[in-house]
Amino acid sequence: MPPRRARRLARPAVRRPLLRALLAAALLVCGTAAGTLYVTARAQDGRGAAVSSAASSSVSPSASASTAPGADAVAEEGSVESVAAPEADYDARLSKALVEVPVEDGAAFSVAVLDTESGDGAVYGDGRFETASIVKVDILAALLLQAQDAGRRLTAREKAYAATMIRDSDNTAATALWKAIGEAKGLDAANERFGLTETEGGDGLYWGLTRTTAADQLLLLRQVFGGDESELSGASRTYVRRLMGQIAAGQDWGVSAAAADGSTDSSGVGFALKNGWLPRTATGLWVINSVGSVTVDGRDRLVAVVSHGNTTKAKGIALVEAVARAGVSVFSP
Repeated sequence: MPPRRARRLARPAVRRPLLRALLAAALLVCGTAAGTLYVTARAQDGRGAAVSSAASSSVSPSASASTAPGADAVAEEGSVESVAAPEADYDARLSKALVEVPVEDGAAFSVAVLDTESGDGAVYGDGRFETASIVKVDILAALLLQAQDAGRRLTAREKAYAATMIRDSDNTAATALWKAIGEAKGLDAANERFGLTETEGGDGLYWGLTRTTAADQLLLLRQVFGGDESELSGASRTYVRRLMGQIAAGQDWGVSAAAADGSTDSSGVGFALKNGWLPRTATGLWVINSVGSVTVDGRDRLVAVVSHGNTTKAKGIALVEAVARAGVSVFSP
């Protein structure tokens, strides 16, 4: 995180002509008596910005005679020590913001947020959750990385699968590309390069049971929405972002709620996302996840929310959206 700008303490200004006159008078009165003078002066730095300076000078018997006509030699400006503002604890802010979010008994969630302009981030919770369909972004990222390594472009069929997998959350397309990347082994290899350390591909063809953390999903989003530090090429990043910005109607809930609620007008809103929803057969409880980028008044935030134990899909969506709004609010001006 970049350091905060130091906050300088302003002190009362003392006019230089008056200061010099007082110093000269003091030297004439004291004669050869030694004394220590402490001066606080307000000066102008080279850029014309006001700064506070503290200067001290010890006056010796010989100096009183030689420097009395020129009091400038007596008062030398010292260096300024800036008092730095304390670093903001965004994790604590996030925890506080989430206190008001209603959570069903038995449900659990985790969230990670990044303000891309400042580089500040916050994480709440470190549990591992089933991905459901948000893993489809990871599958596409792995496919693109493998294609880059092979020095090739995606085939027409791969592009068709990718489009319907992300836009419509088509499971048949996801299974086809899951096989193409080498299933869990291929996903895990790509994630190692992406920096994801807490994500493990699902067994066999159960890609939806891949397990992950909110923090890992934020790292994946940084690969997709980041810059040259990403393992993905600029063309690959643009491709994934474009598909995530074209989500089918009815599937554009989730982190997008944070953009809509934080905007002052339509020109300040934007989002690109992928959602995941899965009812667990054994319990009947829902996994509801949402990851993506939201733009509010020109500022971009990456948001990853994962949850499970929701009694209905609707309640899970309400939880994820409330958590996303709380996460984005942490970085509001």
